Amino acid sequence: QPSETNAFLPLNSVNARAEALTPRFGASLSSLADNEEPDLSRNPNRRQSLQKLSFQVIATLLATKAGVASAVMENNQKVFKAGESLGVEASKVRFVEAQKALDYLLDNYDDIVAKGGGDNVRRYLGTVGTNSALYGISKVLKELQEEASDIVAYTEAMNDFDYSLGATDTAVYSANFVEFSSAKTKPEAFFKDGLREAKKMQVYFKEMAAELNLP
Repeated sequence: QPSETNAFLPLNSVNARAEALTPRFGASLSSLADNEEPDLSRNPNRRQSLQKLSFQVIATLLATKAGVASAVMENNQKVFKAGESLGVEASKVRFVEAQKALDYLLDNYDDIVAKGGGDNVRRYLGTVGTNSALYGISKVLKELQEEASDIVAYTEAMNDFDYSLGATDTAVYSANFVEFSSAKTKPEAFFKDGLREAKKMQVYFKEMAAELNLP
């Protein structure tokens, strides 16, 4: 499981790392989607347990996680500037870190929802604030487009990823307000929709990574 420190990456550390890169709203939310495979049919317009741990170990892990979460949210990364290219190698690093950030979001979705609702999910998505490694991911993906072994397949996955990113953001954003509206839809339904779309993002990430020969 990715560590939370990978979920948020200061952009000013990306360039140094690039040189080393060679070529709950409740526990019910997960149970709703655990057995669901994301529907990856393309838009017509696009090809589309652990054994018991001692109480002391658990307490230590929880305390460590809380401390990391607090530190992570204080990171301030360099914001993208208009007309400024991130560069291919730095973009590859950013791509990998963004994948880890999404993996962390999916692995901890219930907790993230429980601790801050839709806006907290959006922070991890990079659509609110600039701390998440997913912030500005669309620009990163376009930067790498010409590096793909099959640019058509990569572009298709990129477009599908962007669509699912927007759909995830819209779903969890809507959950913030449905409780106070006359709509019959419950917040849980929107969070479930958001989780489903985020799982699609993970699949499209893997498709693009394969085209870029990245892990």
